[in-house]
Amino acid sequence: MNFPLLETKRLKLIELTHRHDNSLFEILSIEEVTRFYGTDPFTLPAEASRLIDIFHKNFLEQRGIRWGIKLKENQKIIGTLGLNALQLKNLRAEIGYELHPSYWRKGFAMEAINEVLNFSFNKLDLYRVGAVVYPENEASLHLLKKLGFMEEGLLRGYIRQNNRSNDTIVLSLLKPEWEKSQE
Repeated sequence: MNFPLLETKRLKLIELTHRHDNSLFEILSIEEVTRFYGTDPFTLPAEASRLIDIFHKNFLEQRGIRWGIKLKENQKIIGTLGLNALQLKNLRAEIGYELHPSYWRKGFAMEAINEVLNFSFNKLDLYRVGAVVYPENEASLHLLKKLGFMEEGLLRGYIRQNNRSNDTIVLSLLKPEWEKSQE
């Protein structure tokens, strides 16, 4: 499968390559961004390079798809968005994303996620898209619920970060619910 390039009114969702190492490093070295990402802030550009390699490997092995979110107006990478734990056989994946704080609360995440959900349900024919979110990440919880995700419950001690185990909330959106919301 060729890497799927997606487009919205203001954004292009592209495959990340090593020419994007610095952009990704810039975003993931910000503590505000990684606080709810499940990892500590990056301190070396090589960490971004390794992550891009992991994204590429996951895509080749059909275990995930991670897009770079690129602004059409200036071609700047402002974040990433993707399907993790992709299981085509079980028709499910988990969505994950992060944006540079300069682009928060401007509708970019909603725009990009909508496009990836459309791709997930209509092109990949997934039945379920889940999300795992820290309870403190109110902005993300609000956004996902606005998109129709339903809260399923609490996963206790689910993500290890900052030398402690953190609870997460699991949410999901099913294909029939997505289709109904698109009518």
